[in-house]
Amino acid sequence: MSRLFRDVDAGPRCPHGSVVCIGAFDGLHLGHRALVRHAVARAHALGVPAIAVTFEPLPREFFAPAAPPPRLLKARAKVEGLHALGVDQVGLLRFNARLSGLDAEAFVRRVLVEHLSAREVWVGPGFRFGKGRAGDIDTLRRVGSAHGLVAGEIEPVMLDGERVSATRIRAALAAGDFEVAARLLGRPYAIGGRVVRGRQLGRTLGFPTANIRFAGKMPALSGIYATWVHGVGSTPGESRPMPSVSSLGTRPTVDGVEPLLEAHLFDFDGDLYGRRIEVEFVAKLRDEEKFDDLPALVAQMHRDAEAARRILSEEQLRATV
Repeated sequence: MSRLFRDVDAGPRCPHGSVVCIGAFDGLHLGHRALVRHAVARAHALGVPAIAVTFEPLPREFFAPAAPPPRLLKARAKVEGLHALGVDQVGLLRFNARLSGLDAEAFVRRVLVEHLSAREVWVGPGFRFGKGRAGDIDTLRRVGSAHGLVAGEIEPVMLDGERVSATRIRAALAAGDFEVAARLLGRPYAIGGRVVRGRQLGRTLGFPTANIRFAGKMPALSGIYATWVHGVGSTPGESRPMPSVSSLGTRPTVDGVEPLLEAHLFDFDGDLYGRRIEVEFVAKLRDEEKFDDLPALVAQMHRDAEAARRILSEEQLRATV
């Protein structure tokens, strides 16, 4: 059976039962991890699969396509992260007019009871679901009890006196505070994806880049950054982090439109097209800006590269002390 499913129209997926956790899981931060690990532990105790149910696009993206919320994590990285936390199956449900039109009780019956045969379902604090966001933990408990389904809500995960949330992480990233973002996430903030071909303008300017697109999603940060690139080596043993300077934005000087992550790896001349890499953000150097001409842009790129080298060298030195 596939470890990923997109729809719930087929018959029972887990005829012997399951334990389900539900959420947007954007970022897979400490709060999400606590929820998933609790569900996985309960699934192991009951001897049934652990299933994470999430949505693509995110509900807020579906309802506000002209002004979507910044996305912390691409869909593939989210699915991989959930599996890494011990989830047996991920329901990346297509959030469309049909699914959004289901009322809360119908969602419980069709998704949790009929398709997943859930014995337990676990959610985070303040979870809402169903048409008009009318459903909550009380709805889950009331409707679920008629079908032998137990519903529970985990305690909020707190850090520095505040609940860990995607909103706090987005704010930290917007402010260039990667230390706070990393503490909330439980790991450094990074964006992964497959390297695609661009216009190759960077190569003609002396700054070849590895490019990652966002497929219509809005990234959670914008600007020029000191970064590490992971996944460059030909074998896992060779895949050491590579120092780099990266641009994330719409490239106004060259009339770019869609958001694009461009990472220039220092002292590297290999071919990364088609390779999956991960760009870890260390420090923000400046905001994206439009220059009068390409020579002015190139001069600033040299200054950015020098600043990034210095910051990354200092970080390496601190790590060895």
